[in-house]
Amino acid sequence: MKYFDYAATTPPYPEVIQSMAEIMQKHFGNPSSLHQYGEEADRLVRHAKEVTAQILGVKPSEIIWTSGATESNNFALKGAAMRGGRTQGHIITTRIEHPSVYECCRQLEQIGFDVSYIDPASDGIVRVEDIQNALRPDTIIVSIMHVNNETGAVQPIQQLADWLKKVQPRTLIHVDGVQGFGKLPVNIAQWNIDLYSLSAHKLRGPKGTGLLYVKQGTELFPLLAGGGQENGYRSGTENVAGIVGMTKALRLASTEQSTLLERLLAWSEQLKIAIQSIEGLVLTNPSVSAPHIVHFSYPGMKSEVILHSLEQQGCIVSTQSACSSRKAEPSRVLLAMGIEREHAASGIRISLGDQHTKQDIEHLITALHQTVTQLRPLERRTH
Repeated sequence: MKYFDYAATTPPYPEVIQSMAEIMQKHFGNPSSLHQYGEEADRLVRHAKEVTAQILGVKPSEIIWTSGATESNNFALKGAAMRGGRTQGHIITTRIEHPSVYECCRQLEQIGFDVSYIDPASDGIVRVEDIQNALRPDTIIVSIMHVNNETGAVQPIQQLADWLKKVQPRTLIHVDGVQGFGKLPVNIAQWNIDLYSLSAHKLRGPKGTGLLYVKQGTELFPLLAGGGQENGYRSGTENVAGIVGMTKALRLASTEQSTLLERLLAWSEQLKIAIQSIEGLVLTNPSVSAPHIVHFSYPGMKSEVILHSLEQQGCIVSTQSACSSRKAEPSRVLLAMGIEREHAASGIRISLGDQHTKQDIEHLITALHQTVTQLRPLERRTH
């Protein structure tokens, strides 16, 4: 089977697996303990934070370890909204965010906060002027993703941050960076953002580990009360093996980014040309897109039917984000782009990674042709 679902999760680097196994075997101490085993574990956590901070171009004290991007996103939004005991205020986000942002905002609405959900343009990219029009004096935070996890559309992070920090510097800006890091250039300091989320398992690291960058001076209400780990921001015994594994994955991903980018661009362009040549398929083609995500629709055919047909051809792809793919509903992201429900119910995401080869791409293109040929007689019967 050929795996083309890297946006959902990735196979860990062998070096990551080896490092984590060694940590779990030899350095299992609690980093908060005062004895030798605890001190060894604590040194590993602090060293990982120093290396990660260097990779991201930030300060070690600005890195907060979490269980993954879902926790990081919830911590950024709820922590910002509820700081100082607040129970009301205004939040801006978009309708194309990952569920861990979108559903978090819906929760905050239920307890008294106002949320403005900004629609993207038809190309899947949010326009800065629409966020400008939504800004209010009581806007606490603006949350926007770097790369959309479904369509690959790249959002105008720097343009938005430059404007926001000039007109209303006290309003925080949070970026869900999960699908961007390792594929596109990331410069947190230059972007002038306050909060930035990452997840290890999208970068060939371990599941259950992530981080939140919290700019120095930014106050957040801690979601977890307890022993006060992570500078009081995130209580709970640190996942030492996961942290070390994530740091190694970040280092490898950042080192390989420039050479990987060239290959991903070539493969995604090859796939887009092939998709456009197949009658019945409709390419989703943002004006600015990440190199590793290719999305298309097959109107008249349910996405799960296409997915399983491709699986029979030896290719693993996905429908929506992994967190939404089991819901038998049209894609919320595609509907927000103004795409018809028939198209939005037939979307397929192909996401590429560093382990793919030219032969893998050719195999996938052949499978796409065979799948459409097999399914064409069934068009519209699946609804």
